[in-house]
Amino acid sequence: MSPIGVFDSGYGGLTVLREIRRLMPQYDYLYLGDNARAPYGTRSFERVYEFTLQAVRRLFDMGCPLIILACNTASAKALRTIQQRDLPLLFPPEPIEGSPEAPSCLPSRRVLGVIRPTAEVVGLLTHTRHVGIVATPGTVSSCTYELEIAKFHPDLVVTSQACPMWVSLVENYEFDTPGADYFVQRDIQRLLQRDPQIDTIILGCTHFPLLYNKVRACTPAHIKLISQGEYVARSLVDYLKRHPSIDGRLSRQSTAQFFTTDNPETFSSAAAVFLGHTVDASHITL
Repeated sequence: MSPIGVFDSGYGGLTVLREIRRLMPQYDYLYLGDNARAPYGTRSFERVYEFTLQAVRRLFDMGCPLIILACNTASAKALRTIQQRDLPLLFPPEPIEGSPEAPSCLPSRRVLGVIRPTAEVVGLLTHTRHVGIVATPGTVSSCTYELEIAKFHPDLVVTSQACPMWVSLVENYEFDTPGADYFVQRDIQRLLQRDPQIDTIILGCTHFPLLYNKVRACTPAHIKLISQGEYVARSLVDYLKRHPSIDGRLSRQSTAQFFTTDNPETFSSAAAVFLGHTVDASHITL
């Protein structure tokens, strides 16, 4: 088995996995949630990098040739260092017969994030050229969205709003209760007060799709809301077409395995909220 690895600090990455499996049901998947140390959103760059690298190495040890960091905080604070420094040391480039890729510059295994796919498409969705980001404090402080969007759409005006309570609302099953209204309305109002010209808002955390109805209810109808899962899944399909050497290593038996650093029974129950069905999870240590 050579599954696609999907990592998140908690449950939010399940929303990304759900969309990936919808487009690519034939592949095998291994999901790892570091629930025992979640949330990552308020942790330092150094700690997020440390935890994320531990998870990446564990997923590689479990046979994953390709890993998706389905966590905005990990993508913002750890992805670049892992790609540029750690992968070439852990898995030096190797020649692959018949591959059009240059083996001298490509590591033999890959790690991808969830920020770039959204940054690539957002310029096609906005008319005012003013975009808002709602995300965890860690993602906002990293300025990764601003940097990535500027690479593809330098004319866009990007305004980010930290939403420190939203992940807790989701992970404590308060995302669909009246108690969530105050925090969602407050943060959306703060964002739109800072830039009234915003016509597109990126939900910059994989937990936030569960708050979609709350955000939609307090956001003007003309503003588009972008959930990442759909765009990450589309980007992955395209990536594998362009990288046949990686695609050829992936097994295809339509399976999915789930691992958590916390209580597997709790994880299995919570997964139903994100996936629409329960799963059998196993405990893992990092």
